[in-house]
Amino acid sequence: MLPLKIIVEGLLFAAESPLDAEKIAATVEGEHSLEEVREAIGELREEYESMGRAFEVREVGGGFQFRTRPEVAMYCVRLKRRVAPRLSRAAMETLAVVAYRQPVIRSEIDKIRGVDSGGVLRSLLEKDLIRVSSREEKLPGRPILYATTQRFLETFDLEDLSGLPTVEEMDRLAPPPDPASPKLF
Repeated sequence: MLPLKIIVEGLLFAAESPLDAEKIAATVEGEHSLEEVREAIGELREEYESMGRAFEVREVGGGFQFRTRPEVAMYCVRLKRRVAPRLSRAAMETLAVVAYRQPVIRSEIDKIRGVDSGGVLRSLLEKDLIRVSSREEKLPGRPILYATTQRFLETFDLEDLSGLPTVEEMDRLAPPPDPASPKLF
């Protein structure tokens, strides 16, 4: 039988999205416990770190995934010679409102942004950065509630939503706001 660490490494390598320890344990059901799986993940993380590899096992989106170390990223960009899709200011504003206020209805997003967000929401849905989470049962017409997706967490390299910067952190990084501009939060 293969060592668990090798199995976990293979599963992480083959996975198209982050794998949580529970999913890995279910895959090796009966052979290894959840605690053993967590230990194997920890060993892999330490091993790659000590070897100074170009990649690491990162916890993102509630699971584990191979990720290129930040120091190597610029070389990967050169290799790909492909411009990463960029989000417009309107898309980033809308995504920020959804991320911080979720679940949120379109009219609340429009009110915060001060403009219609329908087209931007469609675009973010197509990019799989937001999703329809449910409907607001307490309001007339049962408007759609929007929330972020697993892909959002992966794209922004977040383990979960608690990794989002706080308003205070953003205030320290951003220049003083223009008094005429609307406040997002």
